[in-house]
Amino acid sequence: MGKLFENRWFLLIIIALTWGSSFILIKKSLVAFTPYEIGAFRVGISGLLLAYIGFPALLKMSKTNLFWVIIAGFFGNFFPMFLFPIAQTQVSSSMAGILDSLVPVFVLVLGFTLFGIKSKTTQVIGALIGFLGAAILMFFSKSNGEESNLGYALLIVLATACYALAALIIKVKLNHVPSKQLSGSVFTVWMIPSFFILFNSEFFNTFNSNPKTWEALGYLGILTILGTAIAIILYYKLIQNTSPVFASSVTYLLPVIAVIWGLLDGEEFSIWYLLGGILIFIGIYLIREKKKKPQLVPR
Repeated sequence: MGKLFENRWFLLIIIALTWGSSFILIKKSLVAFTPYEIGAFRVGISGLLLAYIGFPALLKMSKTNLFWVIIAGFFGNFFPMFLFPIAQTQVSSSMAGILDSLVPVFVLVLGFTLFGIKSKTTQVIGALIGFLGAAILMFFSKSNGEESNLGYALLIVLATACYALAALIIKVKLNHVPSKQLSGSVFTVWMIPSFFILFNSEFFNTFNSNPKTWEALGYLGILTILGTAIAIILYYKLIQNTSPVFASSVTYLLPVIAVIWGLLDGEEFSIWYLLGGILIFIGIYLIREKKKKPQLVPR
């Protein structure tokens, strides 16, 4: 079983299944909880579950590693946890899943602008095509068939940029830290501010005012344990065993799973979703064309 979890394709599929289902789970959790409660619960409980790994790792960590753990945790494990549920108050889970596939595009763009990772011309063209697909999706995103939800869709784009930045930091600055220690550390660091947000919300009062709270809590629990705590350990392991570009290619599969769940839940699927998604996939394919990535090794 241990060898199985060393296989990059096995890790990729497991992560895709868990994260691809996260969008519908967020949607179901929003029935009773606010976006801030959902984000704070996910990070806080994940930190609590992983604290037995995180605290010892943090105590032994150098100041430099601690700095990068805090930064990577903010962009990869804290901030996006709030952006997605906020966006999904107005954007469908299918749309969220498709837009989430922009992560490899931002890995390319931010890798060049922040870390000097050079790209081929075909990869640059792929990034442009990917952004065009995202623009189509955002422009035609609808909440009630009348007005566009561009602002809320942009929150998902911002979240994908955050994920990409975190992936690059992990590969370039924290590649020497074991994945379990790394995931435990980032959640433990951001656990306290998350619980502060949760305890200052109406989270606990919701159980008395909304009859659907317990059902929503079940969805939120699955989202937190499988889609956050466990999946992030596997994702960090995948980044360290391969590269940020390969790991972020999990987003090839996320939209498919997200759309299937959305259709099963009665969401409408526009032809513009298909066009935008195809353009993003073409963009990711061109980005993935590069085989050798020696520049991704920590310097």
